[in-house]
Amino acid sequence: MLFTSFGFILFLAILFPLYYLVPKRFQWMLLLAASYIFYAFAGWGCLIFIAVTTVTCWYAALRMDRLQKRQSSYLKARKEALTSEDKKAYKARVKKKKLGWFLAALLLNFGILAVLKYTNFAIVNINAISALFGGGQLQLVDLLLPMGISFYTFQTIGYVIDVYRGKYPPQESLPRFALFVSFFPQLVQGPISRYDDLAPHLLGEHPFDRRTVSFGLQRVLWGYFKKMVVADRLLTAVTAIIGAPETYGGIFVLIGMFLYALELYADFTGGIDITIGIANTLGVPVKENFIRPYFSKNIEEYWRRWHITMGTWFRDYIFYPVSVSKPMLAISKRSRALMGPELGKRVPVYLATLITWFATGIWHGASWNFIVWGLLNGVVIIISQECAPLYQRFHERFPKVGATFGWRLFQVVRTFWLMSALRSLDCYRDVPLTFSMVGTIFTRFSLTPLWDGSLLELGLGVGDWVVAGLGCLLMLGVSLRQRRGSVREQLERAPAAARYAVAFGLTFAVLVFGAYGVGYDASQFIYNQF
Repeated sequence: MLFTSFGFILFLAILFPLYYLVPKRFQWMLLLAASYIFYAFAGWGCLIFIAVTTVTCWYAALRMDRLQKRQSSYLKARKEALTSEDKKAYKARVKKKKLGWFLAALLLNFGILAVLKYTNFAIVNINAISALFGGGQLQLVDLLLPMGISFYTFQTIGYVIDVYRGKYPPQESLPRFALFVSFFPQLVQGPISRYDDLAPHLLGEHPFDRRTVSFGLQRVLWGYFKKMVVADRLLTAVTAIIGAPETYGGIFVLIGMFLYALELYADFTGGIDITIGIANTLGVPVKENFIRPYFSKNIEEYWRRWHITMGTWFRDYIFYPVSVSKPMLAISKRSRALMGPELGKRVPVYLATLITWFATGIWHGASWNFIVWGLLNGVVIIISQECAPLYQRFHERFPKVGATFGWRLFQVVRTFWLMSALRSLDCYRDVPLTFSMVGTIFTRFSLTPLWDGSLLELGLGVGDWVVAGLGCLLMLGVSLRQRRGSVREQLERAPAAARYAVAFGLTFAVLVFGAYGVGYDASQFIYNQF
């Protein structure tokens, strides 16, 4: 059941009134039922996998907590009888058992994700190596890939890690925990929420609040506008360019990068707007996942603004643990001895950075283009960190340059095109082809296609280009207004006529200019594949 399907609109139209009509203590139960009904539309087989993840992580967290409580009780009851060595040995045994449950949950659930998502990728690479030596070929397997499996797996494993670290006690109720795992607005494309942020709101009681519901519906409408008016329209041109690389080289590669950046932003943030809006309408606040990323002045800032919950997940659960792990500390000690303290101390940090970005890349997709994309992001970040002293000396010598609008604009444009170039690996989905097509920018460059009518051969008419352009300008205007605070709160202070005009205008645009097409079947959100 896609967010842009008519069935989903009907689903929400039934859920919203029921949610505020049932007794408040039953609201979370209704949400749980609605979430499993929603997920069942993705296929009954998908329910098995999300149920396995839910039950195993819930049980492992409970077992770890029971071991910790038993340890506290045991040590308190035998405080005088045990020696310090006895206490140390007992704690070591308990820690080993906790680690066993922790690793069992991680290996089982990451194992499920790995088998379903990466088996064919492994087979393709094994076959490629085997072919070099004249060996036989393995057959690809047809495996079910449940919708949003990476999102709910990472969210649930984050909970297990937090319980293992003692950040908060586990949820005793399996149904209540199941709601955290399966909350339906997040299943399609995130955000990846933390238990202590989301669960108290999911399980709380929410009386009807006109302002909250109104704000939520406004956010949903804005998401539909970005998705259906802008993203799905630009998708046609992007598909035409990347689908015929032999025809569309040179400046078309730049045009494709630019349009894909706009399409991806409108698609992904549109979906997140719908997610957050639906959750808000139910009285459940959800973390923001984007904060004007295309205004970023460097790649590090970009990743603090783009898919924020994913970035913080990899930072907290991969980068930090890896960078302080025993092997990395040993590498740090050795590199300091070989390279000196200044350079040596950066080696483990950069290794942890590359490991984190490798994991980020493989999370995005089971193919080499995503792995290379992730590693290139890590390399660019490392290079920018190494160049930081040069930037500092430059600004010390020319202090006025950094304060100018022109310099800030240059940084924003530079970051946008750098990220667009890296993202071309996502477009062409083939590493050699991507580098070849980027090379044609320099070998086949010509501005003629901008005015010779070639743009009208990409599947979009003049009217489509106008609608898409106006939609992008509106997104830019809203982003600029957001720098002054919530646009919805600004609209609330505006005259009623202005509020109704905005609501009517967006609704009209979605209904009239939405990219439905003949035999309309809503395009999946790009991040559904994860």
